[in-house]
Amino acid sequence: MIAFKWFSLGFVLVLLLSFGYSYAKASQTREEPAGQSWSTARRDSAGIAPDPAKLKSTAIVQIYAAPTYGWRGLVAVHPWIIFKREGETEFTRYDVISWGSTNVVRRNYAIPDGYWFGSQPRVLVDHRGAQAQLMIPKIEAAIKSYPYPHTYHAWPGPNSNTFMAHIGREVPELELDMPSNAIGKDYRGITNPIGLPPSGRGVQVSFLGVLGVTLGVEEGLEVNVLGLNLGIDVKNPALRLPFVGRVGFDNPGKAEL
Repeated sequence: MIAFKWFSLGFVLVLLLSFGYSYAKASQTREEPAGQSWSTARRDSAGIAPDPAKLKSTAIVQIYAAPTYGWRGLVAVHPWIIFKREGETEFTRYDVISWGSTNVVRRNYAIPDGYWFGSQPRVLVDHRGAQAQLMIPKIEAAIKSYPYPHTYHAWPGPNSNTFMAHIGREVPELELDMPSNAIGKDYRGITNPIGLPPSGRGVQVSFLGVLGVTLGVEEGLEVNVLGLNLGIDVKNPALRLPFVGRVGFDNPGKAEL
Protein backbone atom coordinates (compact mmCIF):
# COMPACT_ATOMS: atom_id res chain seq x y z
CA MET A 1 0.00 0.00 0.00
CA ILE A 2 2.83 2.39 0.88
CA ALA A 3 4.68 1.51 -2.31
CA PHE A 4 1.55 2.25 -4.37
CA LYS A 5 1.15 5.60 -2.60
CA TRP A 6 4.72 6.63 -3.41
CA PHE A 7 4.33 5.44 -7.00
CA SER A 8 1.17 7.50 -7.38
CA LEU A 9 2.80 10.60 -5.92
CA GLY A 10 5.80 10.14 -8.19
CA PHE A 11 3.60 9.73 -11.25
CA VAL A 12 1.66 12.90 -10.44
CA LEU A 13 4.92 14.80 -9.94
CA VAL A 14 6.18 13.62 -13.34
CA LEU A 15 2.91 14.75 -14.92
CA LEU A 16 3.17 18.22 -13.39
CA LEU A 17 6.81 18.68 -14.37
CA SER A 18 6.20 17.36 -17.89
CA PHE A 19 3.22 19.64 -18.42
CA GLY A 20 5.21 22.63 -17.17
CA TYR A 21 8.03 21.83 -19.56
CA SER A 22 5.61 21.40 -22.45
CA TYR A 23 3.92 24.74 -21.68
CA ALA A 24 7.23 26.59 -21.47
CA LYS A 25 8.46 25.03 -24.71
CA ALA A 26 5.23 25.89 -26.53
CA SER A 27 5.42 29.49 -25.32
CA GLN A 28 8.96 29.85 -26.70
CA THR A 29 8.39 28.18 -30.07
CA ARG A 30 4.81 29.17 -30.95
CA GLU A 31 4.64 30.26 -34.57
CA GLU A 32 1.27 31.96 -34.17
CA PRO A 33 0.05 34.50 -31.60
CA ALA A 34 -1.99 33.14 -28.72
CA GLY A 35 -5.66 33.07 -29.67
CA GLN A 36 -4.91 32.80 -33.40
CA SER A 37 -7.95 31.51 -35.30
CA TRP A 38 -7.67 28.05 -36.85
CA SER A 39 -8.91 29.50 -40.14
CA THR A 40 -5.96 31.89 -40.42
CA ALA A 41 -3.32 29.78 -38.71
CA ARG A 42 -0.18 29.06 -40.70
CA ARG A 43 -0.48 26.15 -43.15
CA ASP A 44 2.35 26.85 -45.61
CA SER A 45 5.43 24.69 -46.17
CA ALA A 46 7.88 24.35 -43.30
CA GLY A 47 10.63 23.87 -45.89
CA ILE A 48 11.79 20.51 -44.59
CA ALA A 49 10.49 18.05 -47.21
CA PRO A 50 12.91 17.11 -50.01
CA ASP A 51 12.16 18.47 -53.47
CA PRO A 52 10.31 15.62 -55.23
CA ALA A 53 11.02 17.00 -58.70
CA LYS A 54 14.76 17.26 -58.11
CA LEU A 55 14.72 13.76 -56.61
CA LYS A 56 12.50 12.27 -59.32
CA SER A 57 14.62 9.14 -59.57
CA THR A 58 14.48 8.48 -55.82
CA ALA A 59 11.65 6.86 -53.88
CA ILE A 60 10.97 8.63 -50.56
CA VAL A 61 8.91 7.81 -47.48
CA GLN A 62 8.62 10.26 -44.58
CA ILE A 63 6.47 10.51 -41.47
CA TYR A 64 5.88 13.84 -39.75
CA ALA A 65 4.28 14.92 -36.49
CA ALA A 66 3.35 18.33 -35.14
CA PRO A 67 1.63 19.58 -31.98
CA THR A 68 -2.13 19.57 -32.42
CA TYR A 69 -4.08 22.83 -32.72
CA GLY A 70 -4.82 25.00 -29.69
CA TRP A 71 -4.43 23.91 -26.09
CA ARG A 72 -4.27 20.25 -27.13
CA GLY A 73 -0.86 20.98 -28.64
CA LEU A 74 0.45 21.07 -25.07
CA VAL A 75 -0.37 17.40 -24.59
CA ALA A 76 -0.54 15.65 -27.97
CA VAL A 77 0.67 15.54 -31.58
CA HIS A 78 -0.85 14.93 -35.00
CA PRO A 79 1.10 12.69 -37.44
CA TRP A 80 0.95 12.07 -41.18
CA ILE A 81 2.83 10.11 -43.83
CA ILE A 82 4.05 11.19 -47.26
CA PHE A 83 5.62 9.10 -50.01
CA LYS A 84 6.52 9.01 -53.67
CA ARG A 85 7.73 6.24 -55.92
CA GLU A 86 10.77 6.34 -58.14
CA GLY A 87 9.91 8.43 -61.20
CA GLU A 88 7.18 10.46 -59.50
CA THR A 89 7.53 14.23 -59.03
CA GLU A 90 4.88 14.77 -56.35
CA PHE A 91 4.27 13.39 -52.87
CA THR A 92 1.11 11.65 -51.73
CA ARG A 93 0.04 12.44 -48.19
CA TYR A 94 -2.24 10.49 -45.86
CA ASP A 95 -3.52 11.36 -42.40
CA VAL A 96 -6.68 11.00 -40.33
CA ILE A 97 -8.85 14.10 -39.91
CA SER A 98 -11.91 14.25 -37.67
CA TRP A 99 -13.92 16.87 -39.55
CA GLY A 100 -15.42 17.41 -42.99
CA SER A 101 -16.27 13.84 -44.00
CA THR A 102 -17.52 10.53 -42.65
CA ASN A 103 -14.32 8.99 -44.03
CA VAL A 104 -11.60 10.11 -41.62
CA VAL A 105 -8.69 8.81 -43.73
CA ARG A 106 -7.74 11.67 -46.06
CA ARG A 107 -5.52 11.73 -49.10
CA ASN A 108 -3.65 14.97 -49.80
CA TYR A 109 -5.65 16.95 -47.23
CA ALA A 110 -2.74 19.39 -46.94
CA ILE A 111 0.70 20.00 -48.44
CA PRO A 112 3.42 17.44 -47.59
CA ASP A 113 5.35 19.42 -44.96
CA GLY A 114 2.89 22.18 -44.10
CA TYR A 115 2.60 23.78 -40.69
CA TRP A 116 -0.20 22.09 -38.79
CA PHE A 117 -2.41 25.07 -37.94
CA GLY A 118 0.58 27.11 -36.81
CA SER A 119 2.70 24.26 -35.41
CA GLN A 120 5.94 23.30 -37.13
CA PRO A 121 6.20 19.60 -38.07
CA ARG A 122 9.22 17.43 -37.41
CA VAL A 123 10.43 14.30 -39.16
CA LEU A 124 9.92 10.98 -37.38
CA VAL A 125 10.87 8.69 -40.29
CA ASP A 126 12.90 9.28 -43.46
CA HIS A 127 13.61 6.43 -45.89
CA ARG A 128 14.86 6.84 -49.45
CA GLY A 129 15.89 4.69 -52.39
CA ALA A 130 15.22 1.03 -53.03
CA GLN A 131 14.12 0.35 -49.46
CA ALA A 132 11.49 3.09 -49.64
CA GLN A 133 10.29 1.81 -53.02
CA LEU A 134 9.61 -1.61 -51.51
CA MET A 135 7.77 -0.11 -48.55
CA ILE A 136 5.22 1.91 -50.50
CA PRO A 137 2.93 -0.97 -51.61
CA LYS A 138 2.90 -2.22 -48.02
CA ILE A 139 2.05 1.26 -46.75
CA GLU A 140 -0.83 1.54 -49.21
CA ALA A 141 -2.11 -1.89 -48.15
CA ALA A 142 -1.91 -0.82 -44.49
CA ILE A 143 -3.90 2.32 -45.24
CA LYS A 144 -6.61 0.26 -46.92
CA SER A 145 -6.73 -2.18 -43.99
CA TYR A 146 -7.05 0.49 -41.28
CA PRO A 147 -9.88 -0.86 -39.11
CA TYR A 148 -11.46 2.49 -38.13
CA PRO A 149 -11.96 4.45 -41.40
CA HIS A 150 -15.19 6.07 -40.17
CA THR A 151 -14.49 6.50 -36.46
CA TYR A 152 -12.61 9.22 -34.59
CA HIS A 153 -12.23 9.94 -30.87
CA ALA A 154 -9.58 12.40 -29.68
CA TRP A 155 -9.21 10.33 -26.49
CA PRO A 156 -8.37 7.54 -26.09
CA GLY A 157 -8.73 6.74 -29.79
CA PRO A 158 -9.02 5.72 -32.51
CA ASN A 159 -7.55 8.91 -33.96
CA SER A 160 -4.70 10.11 -36.20
CA ASN A 161 -2.08 8.48 -33.96
CA THR A 162 -3.99 5.18 -34.02
CA PHE A 163 -3.86 5.35 -37.81
CA MET A 164 -0.11 5.93 -37.91
CA ALA A 165 0.52 3.21 -35.32
CA HIS A 166 -1.44 0.79 -37.52
CA ILE A 167 0.84 1.57 -40.46
CA GLY A 168 3.90 1.09 -38.25
CA ARG A 169 2.69 -2.33 -37.13
CA GLU A 170 1.98 -3.42 -40.69
CA VAL A 171 5.27 -2.08 -42.06
CA PRO A 172 7.95 -2.69 -39.40
CA GLU A 173 10.65 -1.71 -41.91
CA LEU A 174 9.65 1.89 -41.23
CA GLU A 175 11.24 1.57 -37.77
CA LEU A 176 8.59 3.99 -36.55
CA ASP A 177 9.12 5.37 -33.07
CA MET A 178 6.03 7.37 -32.20
CA PRO A 179 6.55 9.88 -29.39
CA SER A 180 5.02 9.12 -26.01
CA ASN A 181 2.68 12.13 -26.38
CA ALA A 182 1.10 10.64 -29.50
CA ILE A 183 -2.14 9.99 -27.62
CA GLY A 184 -4.09 7.23 -29.34
CA LYS A 185 -1.10 5.27 -30.63
CA ASP A 186 -1.76 2.58 -28.02
CA TYR A 187 -5.47 2.23 -28.78
CA ARG A 188 -6.45 -1.39 -29.35
CA GLY A 189 -9.91 -2.89 -29.77
CA ILE A 190 -11.46 -4.56 -26.75
CA THR A 191 -11.16 -7.97 -28.43
CA ASN A 192 -7.51 -7.44 -29.38
CA PRO A 193 -5.64 -6.25 -26.26
CA ILE A 194 -2.33 -7.99 -27.04
CA GLY A 195 -0.19 -7.57 -30.13
CA LEU A 196 2.62 -5.65 -31.76
CA PRO A 197 3.66 -2.15 -30.67
CA PRO A 198 3.53 0.78 -33.16
CA SER A 199 7.11 -0.01 -34.24
CA GLY A 200 5.96 -3.47 -35.35
CA ARG A 201 8.71 -5.15 -33.34
CA GLY A 202 8.04 -6.14 -29.75
CA VAL A 203 4.88 -6.71 -27.71
CA GLN A 204 2.11 -4.49 -26.40
CA VAL A 205 -0.71 -5.08 -23.93
CA SER A 206 -3.28 -2.29 -23.98
CA PHE A 207 -6.92 -2.00 -22.92
CA LEU A 208 -8.57 0.53 -25.24
CA GLY A 209 -5.50 2.76 -24.99
CA VAL A 210 -6.19 3.77 -21.38
CA LEU A 211 -4.09 1.22 -19.51
CA GLY A 212 -1.21 -0.85 -20.77
CA VAL A 213 2.47 -1.53 -21.25
CA THR A 214 4.67 -1.58 -24.34
CA LEU A 215 8.03 -3.27 -24.85
CA GLY A 216 9.41 -2.53 -28.28
CA VAL A 217 12.67 -2.25 -30.21
CA GLU A 218 12.06 1.43 -30.97
CA GLU A 219 9.85 2.32 -27.99
CA GLY A 220 11.86 0.70 -25.21
CA LEU A 221 9.69 0.22 -22.12
CA GLU A 222 6.60 2.40 -21.84
CA VAL A 223 3.69 2.37 -19.38
CA ASN A 224 0.34 3.90 -20.30
CA VAL A 225 -2.07 5.18 -17.65
CA LEU A 226 -5.19 6.95 -18.96
CA GLY A 227 -3.40 7.64 -22.24
CA LEU A 228 -0.43 9.30 -20.51
CA ASN A 229 2.81 7.47 -21.27
CA LEU A 230 5.97 7.23 -19.22
CA GLY A 231 8.98 5.12 -20.11
CA ILE A 232 12.62 4.63 -21.00
CA ASP A 233 14.10 4.31 -24.48
CA VAL A 234 17.07 1.93 -24.36
CA LYS A 235 18.08 1.83 -28.03
CA ASN A 236 18.50 5.63 -28.19
CA PRO A 237 18.81 6.53 -24.50
CA ALA A 238 16.04 8.90 -23.49
CA LEU A 239 13.14 9.41 -21.12
CA ARG A 240 9.70 9.07 -22.68
CA LEU A 241 7.43 11.56 -20.95
CA PRO A 242 3.74 12.51 -21.13
CA PHE A 243 3.03 15.86 -22.83
CA VAL A 244 6.72 16.27 -23.80
CA GLY A 245 7.47 13.25 -25.97
CA ARG A 246 11.08 12.38 -25.24
CA VAL A 247 14.11 13.93 -23.60
CA GLY A 248 17.46 12.44 -24.60
CA PHE A 249 19.38 11.28 -27.65
CA ASP A 250 17.82 10.98 -31.10
CA ASN A 251 18.87 9.18 -34.24
CA PRO A 252 18.69 11.08 -37.55
CA GLY A 253 15.06 11.25 -38.60
CA LYS A 254 13.77 10.91 -35.06
CA ALA A 255 12.99 14.30 -33.63
CA GLU A 256 12.04 15.41 -30.15
CA LEU A 257 8.43 16.60 -29.96
